[in-house]
Amino acid sequence: MSASRTKFYLDKQNAKWSGVCAGIADYAGVDVMWVRIGAIILTLAGGFPWTVIAYFLIAWMAQKKPIGLYQTPEDAKFWQGVRSNPKRSTSEVRSKFRDIDRRLADIEMFYTSRNTRLANEIDSLR
Repeated sequence: MSASRTKFYLDKQNAKWSGVCAGIADYAGVDVMWVRIGAIILTLAGGFPWTVIAYFLIAWMAQKKPIGLYQTPEDAKFWQGVRSNPKRSTSEVRSKFRDIDRRLADIEMFYTSRNTRLANEIDSLR
């Protein structure tokens, strides 16, 4: 896939107007409702012309999110974590690989040990 999973995209599938708030929510990994409420509060709290101008500039400049960018919801959650903290994501992947390696070593140790009960069970299956 040529599309970058760590890039900001407009989310037209969850859009109300042009998908800017939905894209920010997807990029940050938060609920889109909170981004929309924050944008409204920021606009009403004194940023009126600038927030509207920024909104339309982002809508004009950003690309649409490609269809099928994420295969599963877990895939989307993983890439949101990578965008928010790449170092933490790397350590999580390392931790998972260490856990898998430890479990495989336990299986190998159990299988190659002189366990007569296990050997009898395996022979009975043949």
